Amino acid sequence: MRVIITGGSGLLGQYLNDRLSRNNEILSLYNENEGNCRHYNSIKADIRDWGRMSMLFNNFRPDAVIHTACFSRPEICASLSRDVVYRLNVEATEMIAQLSNDFNSRLIYTSTDLVYDGEKDGMLREDADLNPLTLYAESKLMGELIIQNYSNNYVILRTALLIGFGRTHTRNNFHHTYENLRGGNEVKLFKDQFRTPLSLYEASEFINSLISLDIRNEIINFGGSEKVSRLEIGKAVCDVCGFNSNLVKEISCREVGGVPQVPDVSMNTDKLRALGLSQKSLRENVHHICEKGIL
Repeated sequence: MRVIITGGSGLLGQYLNDRLSRNNEILSLYNENEGNCRHYNSIKADIRDWGRMSMLFNNFRPDAVIHTACFSRPEICASLSRDVVYRLNVEATEMIAQLSNDFNSRLIYTSTDLVYDGEKDGMLREDADLNPLTLYAESKLMGELIIQNYSNNYVILRTALLIGFGRTHTRNNFHHTYENLRGGNEVKLFKDQFRTPLSLYEASEFINSLISLDIRNEIINFGGSEKVSRLEIGKAVCDVCGFNSNLVKEISCREVGGVPQVPDVSMNTDKLRALGLSQKSLRENVHHICEKGIL
């Protein structure tokens, strides 16, 4: 298949480049950082530029589009104006949805688990109450609604906390936690914020399957099999890698200012597993990630 990947130099995008290029013809789009896109068929492109994107779609004629590009961290969105965030996270998504529909391309959009109401004790199904508390989550939910309006062939993935090592310039909480623990430094991790984390390896593998599965116009909880806190993730890293677990210090998400911290957006992933996409356990994923090492 011919697949466009937006955000190709991002945290997930670089894993998608590697996995999807093995059995598809990809065109990976990046903007400020090239990342590992240099090793694949890729091009620098601002996804907010209608003329540029229209030309790319017309030339490449994608069968599928994986749309991951966005301002992806709540704290970054909180530091920007609403107009700036909406221009990338919402308006560019609308343009990509329209182009995908015009070219009969399946559109896979990575949304976030943070669109859910985090006060409902978790293990939320796709029809659970929504209550985005940050500009980031609000903009991703707006992207969902726009895609449902403009696309006739979409899959919306409400993506959980992604665990694994960032590649090239990218970093995430898991990566920082691992490096600090390996260096003998203390880490402070939430004891009372619960997610269903998904391995970056599994996320890219599952998306590779989703581009060809016979489904359309679905919203899917895109997470792991276990409800855990960041504290439990840190302890799993210590257990698997033999790091000193006394370096892991617990804190409450209520102690952190800046952006709202939702207590529980853990997701029920029965719908994902019903498609034949079964996740490993947290411990199995941490072992696999650490065995692969930092790439």
